[in-house]
Amino acid sequence: MTIERIRVLVLFGGRSSEHEVSCLSARNVLAAIDRGRYDVTTVGITREGRWTLVDGVAEAAEGTLPAVPADGQTVALVSSRKGPVLVRFDDGGEAGGGFTGLGPVDVCFPVMHGPYGEDGTVQGLLASFGVPYVGPDVAASAIGIDKRQMKHVFTARGLPQVPHRTVRRGAWEADRHAVMDEVEAALAYPMFTKPARQGSSIGICRCDDRLALTAGIEEAFGFDRVAIVEEGMEGIREIECGVMGNAEPVVTRPGETVHTGIFYDFDAKYIAPVELRCPADIPDEVSRACMEYARDAYLAIGARGMSRVDMFYVEATGQVLVNEINTIPGLTSQSMFWAVWEAEGMERPQIVDRLLDLALDAGRRGARFPP
Repeated sequence: MTIERIRVLVLFGGRSSEHEVSCLSARNVLAAIDRGRYDVTTVGITREGRWTLVDGVAEAAEGTLPAVPADGQTVALVSSRKGPVLVRFDDGGEAGGGFTGLGPVDVCFPVMHGPYGEDGTVQGLLASFGVPYVGPDVAASAIGIDKRQMKHVFTARGLPQVPHRTVRRGAWEADRHAVMDEVEAALAYPMFTKPARQGSSIGICRCDDRLALTAGIEEAFGFDRVAIVEEGMEGIREIECGVMGNAEPVVTRPGETVHTGIFYDFDAKYIAPVELRCPADIPDEVSRACMEYARDAYLAIGARGMSRVDMFYVEATGQVLVNEINTIPGLTSQSMFWAVWEAEGMERPQIVDRLLDLALDAGRRGARFPP
């Protein structure tokens, strides 16, 4: 009996400042996907937002990270009477030219991080065409990328968090001294500033005094109109759990990230060596608390498919604090999501299989509720 092959569209790159990280993640997904089961079409989205047909992830020059080349053939997702199909423009995408059909799309794996990919924008596009996709839906993606809203949801769920404050650009421009006074009255130094909607530790600063805090908030506003200020915690260990599932999420035992940076910044994540300890060497009761919090965070934002939940373990007190949820977690060669599932006995091809199966299941369930 002939088994029908599943046609998978892998999307990566995009307009986000995490463009290169997306390329690194996609390289690992493409290496893991079972070509005996799936027909894979790879589309790289340029920094300007153009969809291009590519043959995998191009190699980068030494000392640089990969990026989607700007000279690829333009492609687009369109709706036909038989369902969503991918087409290639024969004239490079100029108006009035012809196009060639590249075939139907059964499911999409958007390997994209940050704004314009992880924030619900691509998810909404795919949903409008009726394409099932890996990862949380539009609403959960939008909450997960926005640390301000995410923290509100976690608070409503009763999840413990690091003390923090939100700074709006409008309030900052109106009276920054009043904003600084309010933040310093609420939080103790050192503090960390970060953009509300950004990942991969881009735009994060450690601030040890008022001058540094001012600069850190300004840095965050270079990426978003809202900045988050968090109180720094002494003696913390960075703990992460992987979650997969739709109606019944499954949570891994926690892993621990050990790095050489002052904090887990971009270089520490993607350039410098990092040690992933899976499972983490922590007390059983702490491990259980981490897993429970990870599941609660996943359910709180309404996630499905996959996520990674990051937490802080304060060893001196035994306290666990939920930091954030990542709805399309990093999938680079040194990313925790692979490592925690591999520690549970799953190989990377199995992980990709499971994620695609969950996407197709979510698509079937969603089809029961037409708009």
